[in-house]
Amino acid sequence: MFDIQRYSIHDGPGIRTTVFFKGCPLRCLWCDNPESQKPVPEVLFFESLCQRCYRCVRVCLTGATTVGKDGAIQIDRSKCTGCANCVEQCLNEARVLSGKQMTAVEVVEVVRKDALFYANSGGGVTVSGGEPFYQPEFLKEVLRLCREQGIHTAVETSGQAKWQVIEGALAYVDLFLYDIKHVAPARHRELTGVDNALILENLHRVVAAGKRVVLRAPLIPGCNDRTEDLEALAALAKELGIRRVDVMAYHRLGEKKYEHLGRSYPLENVAQYREEEVAAMLGVLKSHGLDARLS
Repeated sequence: MFDIQRYSIHDGPGIRTTVFFKGCPLRCLWCDNPESQKPVPEVLFFESLCQRCYRCVRVCLTGATTVGKDGAIQIDRSKCTGCANCVEQCLNEARVLSGKQMTAVEVVEVVRKDALFYANSGGGVTVSGGEPFYQPEFLKEVLRLCREQGIHTAVETSGQAKWQVIEGALAYVDLFLYDIKHVAPARHRELTGVDNALILENLHRVVAAGKRVVLRAPLIPGCNDRTEDLEALAALAKELGIRRVDVMAYHRLGEKKYEHLGRSYPLENVAQYREEEVAAMLGVLKSHGLDARLS
């Protein structure tokens, strides 16, 4: 796990608790949670908070943390195992560990704390990521335990998983928040690292199984926001009988995370949308009779 966010209002109906799993088979250029991609703990380094006490260097067992010629801390990410020794020794919280192991029971104990809010608002738990189906058995157990507690369950997924994996959890999912990055296979591969054949096949199967589905579309400047891209998304929704499409407009809130993880931000020169641009894209989807909303 890399986060559990209580009182969430953008990840499904009502007031919800969103549980974030680590591990994802996609590498979307715009990913705003890069710490979710790898299924192992990772250290985020906030250089501006570093006091250069070098305690982290002394406790690093793999030689991943060293001192550069200018006295600044350097991290060789290929050597770092995420053991957290440096995090524990840092006196100024310049190092933060993203990712920890939890049992399904521990996760549900956190979720249950807001059961009254779920009941009053029609909310529940949303499992997100990363990709929740990257840890299929753990996901299934979390959902099963929530269902036992009478908690509404939603899964936000890219759909990039074997059908047998998704099918195994169907009985415990009330709502699928199904991400569609791009309808065209070749362009989908360019943007995410995989094509969308399996994703679309699974989407058809989830709908055929009678599950409630909301499509979620991240809109990224120059990537999937042309009128023809929106028209293709609308056509897919109408083909499947899905009326609700939630649009997530590009933002740069996750950019700093790449720096803290020692990575380059892929969309460095891309600007956020203006309000009128988002309204126009929503208008294209609404013109097809869709219930298109900004999420």
